[in-house]
Amino acid sequence: MTRRLALLLLSLLLPVAAFAQTAPIVPVEGEHYETIANPGTWMPVGKGEIEVAEVFHYTCIHCSDLAPKLEAWKANLPKNAKVRYVPAAYGLDDDYARAFFAAEALKVLPRTHLATFKAIHADYNLPRNATDAEIAAYYATLGIDANKFAAAQKSAQTAARVKAAHDFIARTEIGGTPTIIVGGRWKVMGRSLEDLLANTAALVRNPPR
Repeated sequence: MTRRLALLLLSLLLPVAAFAQTAPIVPVEGEHYETIANPGTWMPVGKGEIEVAEVFHYTCIHCSDLAPKLEAWKANLPKNAKVRYVPAAYGLDDDYARAFFAAEALKVLPRTHLATFKAIHADYNLPRNATDAEIAAYYATLGIDANKFAAAQKSAQTAARVKAAHDFIARTEIGGTPTIIVGGRWKVMGRSLEDLLANTAALVRNPPR
Protein backbone atom coordinates (compact mmCIF):
# COMPACT_ATOMS: atom_id res chain seq x y z
CA MET A 1 0.00 0.00 0.00
CA THR A 2 1.43 3.36 -0.98
CA ARG A 3 1.77 6.10 1.58
CA ARG A 4 -0.71 8.27 -0.32
CA LEU A 5 -3.34 5.50 -0.33
CA ALA A 6 -2.79 4.84 3.37
CA LEU A 7 -3.32 8.51 4.18
CA LEU A 8 -6.47 8.56 2.07
CA LEU A 9 -7.93 5.57 3.89
CA LEU A 10 -7.03 7.10 7.25
CA SER A 11 -8.77 10.35 6.31
CA LEU A 12 -11.91 8.39 5.46
CA LEU A 13 -11.89 6.30 8.63
CA LEU A 14 -11.26 9.08 11.14
CA PRO A 15 -14.67 10.79 10.71
CA VAL A 16 -16.38 7.41 11.09
CA ALA A 17 -14.50 6.73 14.32
CA ALA A 18 -15.27 10.20 15.63
CA PHE A 19 -18.96 9.76 14.84
CA ALA A 20 -19.01 6.40 16.64
CA GLN A 21 -17.57 8.03 19.75
CA THR A 22 -20.01 10.95 19.78
CA ALA A 23 -23.18 9.31 18.45
CA PRO A 24 -26.02 9.85 20.93
CA ILE A 25 -27.30 6.85 22.87
CA VAL A 26 -30.72 5.63 21.79
CA PRO A 27 -32.11 3.93 24.90
CA VAL A 28 -32.91 0.24 24.42
CA GLU A 29 -34.86 -1.75 26.99
CA GLY A 30 -32.76 -4.50 28.52
CA GLU A 31 -29.54 -2.71 27.56
CA HIS A 32 -29.90 0.80 28.94
CA TYR A 33 -32.94 0.50 31.19
CA GLU A 34 -35.60 -1.73 32.73
CA THR A 35 -39.27 -0.75 32.77
CA ILE A 36 -40.76 -0.55 36.26
CA ALA A 37 -43.89 -2.66 36.71
CA ASN A 38 -45.52 -0.22 39.15
CA PRO A 39 -44.44 3.21 37.90
CA GLY A 40 -44.67 6.48 39.76
CA THR A 41 -42.34 9.34 40.60
CA TRP A 42 -40.83 9.90 44.03
CA MET A 43 -42.26 13.42 44.17
CA PRO A 44 -44.83 15.19 41.99
CA VAL A 45 -43.53 16.84 38.83
CA GLY A 46 -44.85 19.76 36.84
CA LYS A 47 -46.02 19.69 33.24
CA GLY A 48 -43.12 18.92 30.91
CA GLU A 49 -40.78 18.01 33.78
CA ILE A 50 -39.02 14.67 34.15
CA GLU A 51 -37.76 13.31 37.45
CA VAL A 52 -34.33 11.78 37.94
CA ALA A 53 -34.41 10.00 41.30
CA GLU A 54 -31.20 8.58 42.73
CA VAL A 55 -31.76 5.93 45.40
CA PHE A 56 -28.67 5.84 47.60
CA HIS A 57 -27.42 4.94 51.04
CA TYR A 58 -24.71 6.82 52.87
CA THR A 59 -22.92 3.58 53.82
CA CYS A 60 -22.72 2.46 50.16
CA ILE A 61 -19.20 2.98 48.79
CA HIS A 62 -20.43 3.09 45.19
CA CYS A 63 -22.93 5.79 46.16
CA SER A 64 -20.04 7.69 47.73
CA ASP A 65 -18.06 7.41 44.49
CA LEU A 66 -21.07 8.50 42.43
CA ALA A 67 -22.10 11.46 44.60
CA PRO A 68 -19.53 14.06 43.43
CA LYS A 69 -19.82 12.87 39.82
CA LEU A 70 -23.59 13.28 39.99
CA GLU A 71 -23.31 16.77 41.42
CA ALA A 72 -21.14 17.88 38.48
CA TRP A 73 -23.09 15.90 35.86
CA LYS A 74 -26.54 17.22 36.73
CA ALA A 75 -25.52 20.77 35.78
CA ASN A 76 -25.54 19.68 32.12
CA LEU A 77 -29.04 18.20 32.13
CA PRO A 78 -31.95 19.95 30.40
CA LYS A 79 -33.79 22.44 32.60
CA ASN A 80 -36.89 20.23 32.73
CA ALA A 81 -34.95 17.47 34.54
CA LYS A 82 -35.54 17.43 38.29
CA VAL A 83 -32.79 15.55 40.15
CA ARG A 84 -33.92 14.20 43.51
CA TYR A 85 -32.29 12.01 46.13
CA VAL A 86 -34.03 9.15 47.90
CA PRO A 87 -32.27 7.50 50.84
CA ALA A 88 -32.68 3.73 50.72
CA ALA A 89 -34.80 3.22 53.82
CA TYR A 90 -35.02 -0.56 53.71
CA GLY A 91 -36.19 -0.36 57.32
CA LEU A 92 -38.27 2.31 59.04
CA ASP A 93 -35.60 2.80 61.71
CA ASP A 94 -32.75 3.81 59.41
CA ASP A 95 -30.69 6.49 61.14
CA TYR A 96 -29.00 7.72 57.97
CA ALA A 97 -32.33 8.03 56.14
CA ARG A 98 -33.60 10.08 59.07
CA ALA A 99 -30.47 12.22 58.90
CA PHE A 100 -31.07 12.96 55.22
CA PHE A 101 -34.68 14.03 55.70
CA ALA A 102 -33.87 16.03 58.83
CA ALA A 103 -31.16 17.88 56.89
CA GLU A 104 -33.59 18.41 54.01
CA ALA A 105 -36.20 19.87 56.37
CA LEU A 106 -33.63 22.26 57.85
CA LYS A 107 -32.37 23.15 54.35
CA VAL A 108 -28.78 22.18 55.19
CA LEU A 109 -28.31 19.36 52.66
CA PRO A 110 -25.70 21.35 50.70
CA ARG A 111 -23.55 21.20 53.85
CA THR A 112 -24.29 17.63 54.92
CA HIS A 113 -24.81 15.45 51.84
CA LEU A 114 -21.31 15.07 50.39
CA ALA A 115 -19.78 15.61 53.83
CA THR A 116 -21.59 12.54 55.19
CA PHE A 117 -20.15 10.29 52.49
CA LYS A 118 -16.69 11.68 53.18
CA ALA A 119 -17.08 11.25 56.94
CA ILE A 120 -17.97 7.57 56.53
CA HIS A 121 -15.73 6.45 53.69
CA ALA A 122 -12.70 8.76 53.74
CA ASP A 123 -12.25 10.43 57.12
CA TYR A 124 -13.89 7.73 59.26
CA ASN A 125 -15.56 10.33 61.45
CA LEU A 126 -18.83 8.41 61.33
CA PRO A 127 -19.35 4.65 61.70
CA ARG A 128 -21.52 2.76 59.25
CA ASN A 129 -23.97 2.01 62.06
CA ALA A 130 -24.03 5.54 63.47
CA THR A 131 -26.80 6.47 65.88
CA ASP A 132 -28.97 9.57 65.62
CA ALA A 133 -26.90 11.16 68.39
CA GLU A 134 -23.58 10.43 66.66
CA ILE A 135 -24.83 11.91 63.40
CA ALA A 136 -26.19 15.01 65.14
CA ALA A 137 -22.85 15.46 66.94
CA TYR A 138 -20.93 15.21 63.67
CA TYR A 139 -23.27 17.64 61.91
CA ALA A 140 -22.60 20.09 64.75
CA THR A 141 -18.98 20.18 63.52
CA LEU A 142 -20.38 21.40 60.20
CA GLY A 143 -22.01 24.34 61.94
CA ILE A 144 -25.49 22.85 62.31
CA ASP A 145 -27.33 23.37 65.59
CA ALA A 146 -27.31 19.96 67.27
CA ASN A 147 -30.53 20.55 69.22
CA LYS A 148 -32.48 21.68 66.16
CA PHE A 149 -31.13 18.77 64.18
CA ALA A 150 -31.99 16.25 66.90
CA ALA A 151 -35.53 17.63 66.99
CA ALA A 152 -35.81 17.28 63.21
CA GLN A 153 -34.57 13.69 63.40
CA LYS A 154 -37.38 12.84 65.84
CA SER A 155 -40.13 14.79 64.09
CA ALA A 156 -43.30 13.25 62.68
CA GLN A 157 -42.47 14.83 59.32
CA THR A 158 -39.15 12.98 59.16
CA ALA A 159 -40.81 9.70 60.14
CA ALA A 160 -43.38 10.17 57.37
CA ARG A 161 -40.66 10.88 54.81
CA VAL A 162 -38.72 7.75 55.83
CA LYS A 163 -41.93 5.72 55.46
CA ALA A 164 -42.52 7.24 52.00
CA ALA A 165 -38.96 6.36 50.93
CA HIS A 166 -39.42 2.83 52.26
CA ASP A 167 -42.64 2.44 50.26
CA PHE A 168 -41.05 3.94 47.13
CA ILE A 169 -38.13 1.52 47.03
CA ALA A 170 -40.46 -1.40 47.75
CA ARG A 171 -42.83 -0.42 44.93
CA THR A 172 -40.03 0.13 42.43
CA GLU A 173 -38.26 -3.06 43.58
CA ILE A 174 -34.90 -1.46 44.30
CA GLY A 175 -32.46 -4.27 45.02
CA GLY A 176 -29.31 -2.24 45.61
CA THR A 177 -27.70 1.15 45.53
CA PRO A 178 -27.00 3.35 43.73
CA THR A 179 -30.06 3.07 41.51
CA ILE A 180 -31.37 5.82 39.25
CA ILE A 181 -35.00 5.97 38.14
CA VAL A 182 -36.03 8.29 35.32
CA GLY A 183 -39.58 9.54 35.01
CA GLY A 184 -40.74 7.11 37.66
CA ARG A 185 -40.83 4.49 34.91
CA TRP A 186 -37.33 3.47 33.87
CA LYS A 187 -34.67 1.93 36.07
CA VAL A 188 -31.30 2.81 34.54
CA MET A 189 -28.77 0.09 33.74
CA GLY A 190 -25.01 0.51 33.40
CA ARG A 191 -21.78 -1.44 33.76
CA SER A 192 -20.01 1.48 35.40
CA LEU A 193 -20.89 4.74 37.11
CA GLU A 194 -20.06 6.55 33.88
CA ASP A 195 -22.43 4.25 31.96
CA LEU A 196 -25.12 4.88 34.54
CA LEU A 197 -24.91 8.64 34.08
CA ALA A 198 -24.65 8.47 30.28
CA ASN A 199 -27.69 6.19 30.04
CA THR A 200 -29.61 8.40 32.45
CA ALA A 201 -28.91 11.47 30.33
CA ALA A 202 -30.04 9.56 27.23
CA LEU A 203 -33.34 8.62 28.89
CA VAL A 204 -33.93 12.22 29.97
CA ARG A 205 -33.31 13.56 26.48
CA ASN A 206 -34.94 10.71 24.56
CA PRO A 207 -37.46 8.93 26.80
CA PRO A 208 -39.05 5.72 25.45
CA ARG A 209 -42.46 6.13 23.85
